[in-house]
Amino acid sequence: MVKMFLMLNPYSDMSKNLKKLVLSLLVLSGLLLYACKKTNNEAASSVYVFEIPEGFPQPNTDPNNPMSNEGIELGRLLYYDTALSYGGPQSGLACASCHFQEYGFTIPAQNVLPHCNLAWSRNFLWKGEFEGTLETIMQFEVNTFFEVDVQHLIARGYYQEKFKKAFGTTQITDTLIAKALAQFIRTLVSSDSKYDKFTRGEVQLSASELRGMDMFFSEKGDCFHCHGNAMFTDNDFHNIGLITKSQGDMGRYLITGASHDVGRFKTPGLRNVGLRQSFMHDGRFKTLKEVIQHYNSGVKHTEYLDPLLDKPPLGLTESEISDLEAFLLTLTDPIFISNKKFSNPYKP
Repeated sequence: MVKMFLMLNPYSDMSKNLKKLVLSLLVLSGLLLYACKKTNNEAASSVYVFEIPEGFPQPNTDPNNPMSNEGIELGRLLYYDTALSYGGPQSGLACASCHFQEYGFTIPAQNVLPHCNLAWSRNFLWKGEFEGTLETIMQFEVNTFFEVDVQHLIARGYYQEKFKKAFGTTQITDTLIAKALAQFIRTLVSSDSKYDKFTRGEVQLSASELRGMDMFFSEKGDCFHCHGNAMFTDNDFHNIGLITKSQGDMGRYLITGASHDVGRFKTPGLRNVGLRQSFMHDGRFKTLKEVIQHYNSGVKHTEYLDPLLDKPPLGLTESEISDLEAFLLTLTDPIFISNKKFSNPYKP
């Protein structure tokens, strides 16, 4: 038939119709071959489209771990499953044991960095012990923190099928566990606070909140240098002039050994900061007002102090401190802390 097709007058109606028929058959055969290959060799996982909020940059992703709805759902199950730690040093704990959704995926009274907008992070933990993607830090959590014994997951009876749907294999490995967790945590995006609604023209801020916002993004409050982007963190490390209390206060220096890293810790994101009751790497401050007062008049000037803070005290009044606190409270995202897609799948 193809030979006859080639011999026909290319301008004839018969030739045009035959050409359409051949092309249709080729496309159909290709689709059938693809479907067979996917059925025989791979799980029929559905691609997850990562929606980047307005004003956010491109996320930090791993090309070897493409996101799928099945991978994310598997990660969610693992995130809340205490079997992840059975037999290890943290036995009986799950990721969710230290990261409560209602508190922005942290613990309000402990110095735990929140699982929020980590899709844009490249440095992890207070001292930046790990650099790379979420897969990097999740591999540490699986292998070292939890010391996962996959036999406890196999005993659940349903994970093999979940791994099959997500990754095309019933074999449960540390690497695939880390990949699933990374996929789920990458979806924990907070971008719908009152402040976000204000920037989109949906709501108005109060007079106090507006004054606080102006201070935050100006030299008067001087917050924007480290917290000025959409995630409200530069994902960098700074010595902010805290009084040294222990060896742990040496910060990133303990990782790099470089003198300029003495006392430097990761800049935490400020989204949902109003839900916390513990601040700084050691939890020394218990209220937002205490934090603001530190920057206002409590910075200790040493040779290791970040140049951004090496200047006279801010000199904010009590009312200005209240305005700044009022603005920080607009960063609370009620949608994020109640989103059913992020919640415990084992609870009704």
